[in-house]
Amino acid sequence: MTKQFHDNTLSHEALEQLFLEARSYNGWLDKDVSEDQIRRIYDLLKMGPTSANQQSARFVWCKSQDAKDKLAEHASEANKKKIKTAPVCVIIGYDIDFHEQLPWLFPHTDAKSWFEGDVEGRIEHAKRNSALQGAYLMLAARALGLDCGPMSGVDLNKVTEDFFADQPQYRADWICSIGYGDKETIFDRSPRPDFNKFNRIA
Repeated sequence: MTKQFHDNTLSHEALEQLFLEARSYNGWLDKDVSEDQIRRIYDLLKMGPTSANQQSARFVWCKSQDAKDKLAEHASEANKKKIKTAPVCVIIGYDIDFHEQLPWLFPHTDAKSWFEGDVEGRIEHAKRNSALQGAYLMLAARALGLDCGPMSGVDLNKVTEDFFADQPQYRADWICSIGYGDKETIFDRSPRPDFNKFNRIA
């Protein structure tokens, strides 16, 4: 009996929303992002795969004006307004002691023991997997009809000190404003390379 395979490809409209027409925004419309929307973003992004389900990312969703102003103090001049005027700006950090959570996150085996005594190894794993989760965050936000403005132009040490002071095992890595993007604040899309430029099939 021949197996039947179904084409589960997303519609072109969905691909445009997630990738083809999606942009990184520099300015925002005056439209709120609710706590419910924030929770929906997280409930989607947490389903993305991480190594041994380590879920190493730690997020601070700066929604109040005080929190956004505090974060903007540590940003480059060009990024301050992008933070202050966004409905929400999320700090994507990582937990260098993520392995402490593995007994319940990955109960199939003693994964915690793989990382004990290896701080440098944990940092490497935490940074890689939290970066993945940050990418899932952007796709989740776009899937829910929101726009993103990812940024790395911040003093990460000061962001860590200010927002993770009570959790010394956490480190800030980058930030991303989320809201409804103002199309007047973006320029023409920069070039994207063809497949053959940076790829090969071995």
